[in-house]
Amino acid sequence: MHSQALAISPQYGRAATHARALWLGLLATLFVLAQAAIALAAPDSFAPLAEKVSPAVVNITTTTLVERRTAPQGIVPEGSPFEDFFRDFQDRNDNGNRPRRSNALGSGFVISEDGYVVTNNHVIDGADEISIEFFSGEELPAEVVGTDPNTDIALLKVKTNAPLPFVSFGDSDNARVGDWVMAMGNPLGQGFSVSAGIVSARNRALSGTYDDYIQTDAAINRGNSGGPLFNMDGEVVGVNTAILSPNGGSIGIGFSMASNVVGRVVDQLKEFGETRRGWLGVRIQDVTDDVAEAIGLDKVAGALVTDVPEGPSKEAGLKAGDVILSFDGVDVKDTRALVRQVGNTTVGKTVRVLVFRDGRTETLKVTLGRREEAERAVPAAMGGDEKPGVTEKEVLGLTLTPLTDEMRSEMGLSDDLEGLIVLNVDESTQAFEKGLRAGDVITEAGQQKVTSLSDLSDRIDGAKEAGRKSLLLLVRRGGEPRFVALGLDG
Repeated sequence: MHSQALAISPQYGRAATHARALWLGLLATLFVLAQAAIALAAPDSFAPLAEKVSPAVVNITTTTLVERRTAPQGIVPEGSPFEDFFRDFQDRNDNGNRPRRSNALGSGFVISEDGYVVTNNHVIDGADEISIEFFSGEELPAEVVGTDPNTDIALLKVKTNAPLPFVSFGDSDNARVGDWVMAMGNPLGQGFSVSAGIVSARNRALSGTYDDYIQTDAAINRGNSGGPLFNMDGEVVGVNTAILSPNGGSIGIGFSMASNVVGRVVDQLKEFGETRRGWLGVRIQDVTDDVAEAIGLDKVAGALVTDVPEGPSKEAGLKAGDVILSFDGVDVKDTRALVRQVGNTTVGKTVRVLVFRDGRTETLKVTLGRREEAERAVPAAMGGDEKPGVTEKEVLGLTLTPLTDEMRSEMGLSDDLEGLIVLNVDESTQAFEKGLRAGDVITEAGQQKVTSLSDLSDRIDGAKEAGRKSLLLLVRRGGEPRFVALGLDG
């Protein structure tokens, strides 16, 4: 083949140059439009929003009677010869041990024209008197309708003859990372104040079972607690609750309880004066990689059942070692997700629970109880047949022996608890790394009860024959169960 050079005519070259110029011009126009769109995304002013919602935001002042100290605590060491001197001095200056009044400040917001007010539980906890100050300057006394320490939410009520301005809850699930938000409240007792920022993160958990916090960089300080976090439509998407700070002041890491959680709590407090959460009746832990491998689960998901006391799940047939994969038609990601979903489900509802058991799935129907009632009940004792042993054995980095009556008595264990007690843990082994310690009691291995050393040997041999790389142990410490998967290598 002969190659030929292509000659480009001057007319074609001019056309190409013209097209390139048009393309560059179009790009420049798109860039300008994009910059304009970005500028429009940031509001010129938050003033219209602040004017719209501020009449519904309130300052909260609480008064509490605090008992006087009867001893000069913190002034001199206990037993010091100057202790009586300082006690007499305090008594003279404090007029004896008469109670004193302590005041605290917080924020809140009105959610109905007839005077329901939402705030944090810690703002009003233990208060003898609660006073609500409105944006207009009017002050009214408030009564507690109900509280929920689990989400740190309280519902108050004021009596008024005129309808009050109020705000509504928005859908916090629609709040995106990067969206503008505005916080309003009474920081450091300075009066009504507004700060703005963005949603920094979603679904944050701090310490509570039902935590679902929106993280924001809008300034939140002491006194903002209980105040609203607004979206740009003037809807409440969070209740300002906590900050992360080394010095007690705002450093741009604040947390607001998501409105979808708050709304459900408020509805129950308004209707019942208390919360009524669903209760499944199991103890659970997250599924880890080694646990999934040990039981033959294809993926790391769900909630592993560690104990089934008397209650709804036991009646429905759930067992320790089951992995809950789906609850009421929703896949279970982990234990936190399951606890929140169960808590949000109506008490008395019958739900389908999909579990993984013995290498296959099974669907059970569970009628939910009420968590608040279960938490007040005494946990049932675990049962078993007594087969005491007297020998010791070192296996999987553990020195084990069967429980005896004497051991149960000395350690305060249930009389009918059975299993192998850990006498020692080799600190160079995986067992030590995974937290096993002397005094732990192994009640199951390979999801079957163990009451003797020979039982454990059989479970190890069975796991190896099945090609397992690890063995799942059910370990109890202080009555609390958890699963631990130990490698079988070596």
